[in-house]
Parts: sequence; structure tokens; C-alpha cells
Amino acid sequence: MFTKINKFRFWILPFAMIALFCRLAPAQSSSSTEQETKWLSVLRSDAAPSEKAIACKHLAIHGSSDSVAELAKLLPNPQLSSWARTALEVIPDAAADKALRDACESLQGRLLAGTLNSIGVRRDAAAVELLSARLQDSDVEVASAAAVALGRVGNSDAAKSLQQALTSTQGPVRDAVAEGYVLCAEGRFSAGEFEAATKIYDEIRQAEVPQQRMIEATRGAILARKQAGIPLLIETFQSADDKLFQLALGTARELAGSEVDQALASQLASAIPERAALIVQAMSDRPGTVQVAAIIKAAESGNQQVRLSAIDALQRVGDVSCLPVLLAIAVQDETELAQAAKVALAGLAGEGVDAELAALLTKAEGKSYPLLIELVGQRRIQTVPDLLKALKHSDTSVRHAALVSLGETVSLDQLPELIAQVVSPKDATDLEVAGQALKAASIRMPDREACATQIAQALIRAQPATRSLLLEILSDVGGTKALATLADAAKSNDPELQDTGSRLLGKWNNVAAAPVLLDLAKSAPAEKYQVRALRGFIGIARKFTMSDEERAAMCKSALETASRDDEKKLVLEVLQIHPSVATLELALNAKKFPAIKEDATATSLVIARKLGEKGVDVSELMTGAGLDPIKLEIVKAEYGADATQKDVTEIVRKLASNVALIPLKSNFNATFGDPAPGIVKRLRIQYRMNGRNGEATFAENALIILPSPR
Repeated sequence: MFTKINKFRFWILPFAMIALFCRLAPAQSSSSTEQETKWLSVLRSDAAPSEKAIACKHLAIHGSSDSVAELAKLLPNPQLSSWARTALEVIPDAAADKALRDACESLQGRLLAGTLNSIGVRRDAAAVELLSARLQDSDVEVASAAAVALGRVGNSDAAKSLQQALTSTQGPVRDAVAEGYVLCAEGRFSAGEFEAATKIYDEIRQAEVPQQRMIEATRGAILARKQAGIPLLIETFQSADDKLFQLALGTARELAGSEVDQALASQLASAIPERAALIVQAMSDRPGTVQVAAIIKAAESGNQQVRLSAIDALQRVGDVSCLPVLLAIAVQDETELAQAAKVALAGLAGEGVDAELAALLTKAEGKSYPLLIELVGQRRIQTVPDLLKALKHSDTSVRHAALVSLGETVSLDQLPELIAQVVSPKDATDLEVAGQALKAASIRMPDREACATQIAQALIRAQPATRSLLLEILSDVGGTKALATLADAAKSNDPELQDTGSRLLGKWNNVAAAPVLLDLAKSAPAEKYQVRALRGFIGIARKFTMSDEERAAMCKSALETASRDDEKKLVLEVLQIHPSVATLELALNAKKFPAIKEDATATSLVIARKLGEKGVDVSELMTGAGLDPIKLEIVKAEYGADATQKDVTEIVRKLASNVALIPLKSNFNATFGDPAPGIVKRLRIQYRMNGRNGEATFAENALIILPSPR
């Protein structure tokens, strides 16, 4: 609780807390005495206010009684007063108390209010008379600060002053007096003086004070009375004022004892729906003594808002006794209530819940049957025999629910039962659900290799339409066996297996697939599968972490294997993304392929530039490849169409370097702006290369490599 004056110092409080912590922490490497001397010298100097503020912060940690006098000198300073008080508030010496009290004789306004606040922070009992006198100050902020400070002191004399002022003050000052008096009561409460605390709380409640103080006093009066405060709690619940009702909700959560739960249950029956729904939540926040029967009754019938709240509450505090009501609601036609009940059933804790659900499943029928099947799966209750029995049911919804639950409950030993449902489903409509269930089961198996082995063996007896599904599941399982099985499928004589296997290998999210993909790229039965495998191989080189040498070796293999220029260009992209000496050498070597020579040259220049920016000297490599560094000057550059041209000389100059490549991070329009929207444009550059004039024109978004002038 902060009074009006507290807001002026609120932002300093975090540092004051840090300072206090540091005083309690073990000693630092340099002694506090040395630090104190250092920072006191700053206060005694002509240093700027900002430096003196920093000194005060350090003295809050290292200061002693020796610092008090210098800090006290700053209390009248509007810029530094709050900083000085931060230190004085935590210095463990009575001299700090006296300095603050003495300063009150000459200070006024906010400076005085802040000093009174600091006295309160230190709980200086010797200042009660001073603070009491200031309750009558004509300055509202000063009087308010004195009131709160008295509350923080909190002794009998302070309480007596506040008690008298509660009836003699008005407006904001009375609010602060009430706040201070509440602080006194809180002090009594913390000390275990509940009767004294109750007396103060009641006096505040009977006075004409702002609602916030009334709320604070009411809460305190209930808690201080303990069980005897329940009638007041009920009275507060019944208040027409929503804030008091909210107070009752919060206080009910704090007050111990089963009598409180009885009171909540009684209020639940008579409250309007909007409030009853909130009372239910308050009841569920008392799990140790909550009256579950009352919440069950609220969930069973009545207003929907209240029922939804009760159903939600049962998920947290319910037990096996809730099952009949929740199961009945879950099969009702009211969608929102049914869904809420299903959620509650899935998360319901309590001893015996799983066992009871398993027992109910054995004799379930009608709408309850698929519901219970679904629940045993969600809760992973081990009832596999009952689920297998449900697979023979004529109702599709029952079979599908059983398949889903099997996916959540079968063990590795039981996995063949689920595989059988994929290989030989009871009905064609079951295949998709069975496949999803097998996938769910497979990816949660702790032994992925053993799981993959079982699925791979099932491929032999599976129907053609099912094999692709099993391969998809193997891809999700991962591991050595799954990878080998996919490779075999991709190289088989079955076109469908070739297609599925090569597609899944191309998406394999592991470097281990690289040799398999490279082999497939060389030996797949059809060219399209070779291309697919090679692209997957290049993708691994592109996105996975590996050494520069390993990446360059993969890219070299890809270049040698590729029969199409498109894949060779993909390799060049990988080289650009991962610049190194090894990838530069490979890019330079790729110039031997006539169809990609220009692309390889550009890639080499890009890599060389990136390496140069990192301080790597590649001049010898570039010279050996005939790509010596050049002296390049951009004379003029224009971008546009026909008569509409934009001067982009300065942009191109900034992009140019000592190579013939002008690299762009985006397309032409993004780099230069669009001078002629909707029209095909060209970039014309006039330049001087190694002292010789040249000119070149580039189609929109073309690679910009300046040719050597003749």
C-alpha cells in the first residue's frame, strides 16, 4: 500500500532492497571502510550531482555512522535528497535516525514528506512525537507521509495518535491515516496479537474512510478473528458491492478450517449464477478441506455457467466419487458441457480413478462405451485386452476409439497387435485411424530400433496400398533400421515403393542419410528418383552442421554425381552459404563445367569476398584461377525503362569492391527502388576497371558481374 507521497520514491525502492541485501551478504574483496572513504570523498568534492548520486548508492551498501553527516547535508538538496535518504534508510546506526529527525525541523514540502517517509522505513520509535505533530500539517503530502510513517513504526504511541486522527482528519489525510492504522493492525497480526489487531480493524471499518481502506480492514478483521470471522466473511459475500464480494473470494482462500468450506457451500446455493461460478472456483482452491459433494451437485444441474465452473473445479479437486456425474454429462447432447466433462475426466486425479474407469469399461454400452475407450487411452490405462475386444465391434466409432487408445497404451510386446490392424484392418475405413495409432505408438517407444524392426518385417506381408503407410511410419520412427528399410524400398522393383522410399529419404532429418542418398542418386531405378535423392543429399550438405572439409567433400560428390545443371547450381548455392577455403577451391574447380561456368565464377567471387571480410587471404587461389583482385571505379549507374531512369550510382558504389561481382542482398527493386512499376527494367553501369573504361547492361534481377573492358 502506497500513500500519495510514496509514488515520489517508489522507483528508488528496488535499489534500497539491493543495498540491504548487500549489507547482509558476505564481505566483498575490498573492505567497506575503503569503499566508504572513497565515496565520501566524492560527496565532499565539487563533483557533479550525477556523480554524487552514484556515491550515495554505494554508501547505501558501504556506509556507516561516519557517512551520516555528509549524507544529511544533502537532505535539503532537491536533486540529491532522495539518494541521500536511500543510504540513510539502511545505515545500521542510530545516528541515521537522528539525522532524519533533525532534518525535519528545516525541510518543507516534498523534501519533508520524503524524509518522514524514510523515518517510517526505519521504524524510528523516537520519532513518534514528531510524526504525530506533523499529522496536523497544512501540507497534505506532509501530513499523509507522517500518517503512513506512524503506521510503519506501529508501537502503541503511534497507534494512539492514528486512532485520534482517524476522526479528526478529512479527505486525503484521513485516507493516509487509515492506511497507517491498517499498518499498525498488520503489525499486531504478524506478532500474533489477534485481539488487538481485530480492535483496530473494526475501528477502521466503522469510520468514514475510502473503500480501499474499508476493504483492507475487512479482510484483516476476518483473518484476525480466524474461525470466528466466518460470519463476517458470509456478510461480505452477501454484499451488493462487487469489490467486497471479490474481497470475500480472496479472503476465503486464506482462511483455514473446514468451517470455511461449509460457509462457501452455503453461499453457493443462494448466490446468483455469476457469483456462484466464482465461489466454486474459490472452493476448488481449498483442496485440503473442499466439500466435493457441493461442487458435484453444482455440476449436475442448474445454470450452465455454474455447471461449467463446477466441472472445471472437479478436474482439480475431484476424486472417484465424481465419475458418475462427469460420465453422465460427457455423453449429453449439450456440446460445451460434454466437452468440459471429457476434459475433466481426462485430467481427474485421485486414488482409484483409473481402476474404476477400467472396471466400467468391461461392462459399458451405448454412448458410454466409446467414451470410456477414449478415456483409457487419454489416461494411458493399461486395458489392452479390452481395447482389442472393442476392435471387433460393429460400430465404427467404437473401433476407431479403440485404435486411438491402443496407440497410446500398447507396449513394444503388444505392438504386433496394432501392426496387424494396419496390415489387415477389419474394415477399409479403419486403415487411416489404425495408421495414425501405429504412428503414435511407434514414436513413443523407448526402443526405436526394435520398433522399426517389427514394422519392417510387416512390410513383407502388407498389401501394396499399406506399404507406403508403413514406410511413412518408419520415417517418423527414425534410426538405422528404418533408414535401411527406406533405402531398400527406394531401390526395389515396385514403383510405388520407389516413389515413397526416395521421397521420405529426401526429407530425412539426419546426416546419417547422406551415404544412402548418394548411393541412391547413383543407382536408383529411375532418373526422377536419382534426382530426388541427389537433392536430398545436397539438402543435408546445406542445412546440417559439419566441418568445412566434410561439407566440401559432400558438395564435390554431388557435383560429380549430378547429370543436370539444376542440381549443380544447387551445390553452388550451398558453397555460397558456407564460405570456406575448401568451398572456394571447389567453386573455382566447378568452372570446368561449361554450362555453369558463369555461376561458378560468381560463386567464387562471393565466397572470396566473404572470406576477405573475415580476414582470410585467398588472393593466391583467386590469382591461380585468373580472378585477380581489380581496381574498380563506378562512374555512373542508372536503373529504369526507356526514358524513366533512376540514378543509382551511389548505391552501386557502396556495393562494389575489388572484384567484378556487385552483390545484392535482395532483388533490383528492393535495392534501388522501382522507378517504373509494372515495366521490365534494366540496370546500366559505366565503370573503370584497372584504368580501362567499360559499360554493361543487366536485365532486371540478373547476376551483376562486370566484364573486363577490352
